[in-house]
Amino acid sequence: MKWATKRRARTLLVSVAIVAAVVALLSAISKKRGTTTITFQRDASPATPRPSQAQNNSAEVQPTPASIASPGNNINPPVPTASSGSPAKLIIPVAGVRPEQLRDTFSEARAEGRVHDAIDIPAPRGTPVIAAADGPIVKLFQSELGGTTIYQLSTDGKFVYYYAHLDRYADGLSEGHFAKQGETIAYVGDSGNAGSGNYHLHFSVAEISDPKNFWHGVNINPYPLLRK
Repeated sequence: MKWATKRRARTLLVSVAIVAAVVALLSAISKKRGTTTITFQRDASPATPRPSQAQNNSAEVQPTPASIASPGNNINPPVPTASSGSPAKLIIPVAGVRPEQLRDTFSEARAEGRVHDAIDIPAPRGTPVIAAADGPIVKLFQSELGGTTIYQLSTDGKFVYYYAHLDRYADGLSEGHFAKQGETIAYVGDSGNAGSGNYHLHFSVAEISDPKNFWHGVNINPYPLLRK
């Protein structure tokens, strides 16, 4: 009898435990259904923030230092104003040519309404072209009009001597070379728009205000300077 009573007590306890477990489970399920779930989605391509005005300003293109530009296709440097001086004593820049053989072509008209602004000194092809004065070679340039050309600066930086229609440069001539008066720097030719077989040296003198802009200057008539 006692054994049966104990068995019923244990069965009752187990039943109570099961009921309690079920109630707890139902309560948990009920709470879970009433909760809002928040999920986070990873953005595969996050937007790039717009730069601030300060960043924009710092990204602006800064001015670059000035550089020496090409002389272009001009036969002579442009003429902005009147000349105020003349270079040191020059020699005729073509070997073997005498002063009385020179002809003043400075004011002669040229194509496209241009004025010559230089002197033409005829000579056979290959005749040495010599430096009219001391000074550095600042530019060796291939021009459509002038052909093979040389720009030489005077020693005081106030004048530029321009040699055009050359056949070729003297061997080893380079920019920066300091040419001595009478030194062979090139040879007479017909390059550029000289015309086939029209062998001569086109020689001009210009007064300049800035040696770094040696192709901008005031043209001076070389004829009286070479006749001295």
